Amino acid sequence: MSELAGYADSDGVSVYYEVHGAGPGLLLVHGSGGQHAAWWQQVAALSGEYTVVTMDLRGFGNTRWPGEHDARAFPGDISAVLDTVALGGGPARCVLAGQSIGAAAALRAALLRPDRVRGVILAHSLGGLRDPELTELVRADRARAEQLPVLDRLLTPAFRAERPDLAFLFRQMGTFNTAKMADLRNLNSDGPTVAELTAAPFPVLLLGGEKDGVLSPSTMRRAGELLPGARVEIVPGAPHSMYWETPALFNDAVRRFLKEVAATA
Repeated sequence: MSELAGYADSDGVSVYYEVHGAGPGLLLVHGSGGQHAAWWQQVAALSGEYTVVTMDLRGFGNTRWPGEHDARAFPGDISAVLDTVALGGGPARCVLAGQSIGAAAALRAALLRPDRVRGVILAHSLGGLRDPELTELVRADRARAEQLPVLDRLLTPAFRAERPDLAFLFRQMGTFNTAKMADLRNLNSDGPTVAELTAAPFPVLLLGGEKDGVLSPSTMRRAGELLPGARVEIVPGAPHSMYWETPALFNDAVRRFLKEVAATA
């Protein structure tokens, strides 16, 4: 595959997706303020080596959905795209990389359809992992984050001052969505336990940023301690939206994981 755009059927919902490049598969799942075009800096950097698949969850971008915005439907949307891409001649299995709430959707999809998955990257998220200690740590992180203006949680003030054009574009990405963070139901329901994720038949990368204003590096490191099979990478100087503000750092981390997965496949 080189360049392709289409729709996958997810229980009657037409889920928009794009395919760029050729090689091992990487499916990128956006966060609450994103959609498929938010990954422009990843597609450009990685599609020369990999088949990069982007998509719009229902209620985002080109995937129109007039009903309630329930996050429990997202894994089915991802599975539908994986199947459609594979049946269309693309990779039979992909590494799933999810940003923020997209990480929870990606992890649930991977556990639902491990036959389509080679690995999972949880970027700036624990993927809805159910564990009493981690739940308290995440709650404390979120309480601190809520003391900041929303944009300060996502992008550093220095970046916004230096690149007002990209900060503006970042804000505009969310205007294409009917679903907003406040509308999404069941974001934290049905997550896997530590034991369930430990037993999963695919490798996991917990990818965080040193300057993440939403999920602290210490919380991610603790999750890594509870998941001995998972790899943890905290990128120096990177914020919550690393993929946008420091894309080279994000892309390099993703590339390293993809190469590791390929080496052990």
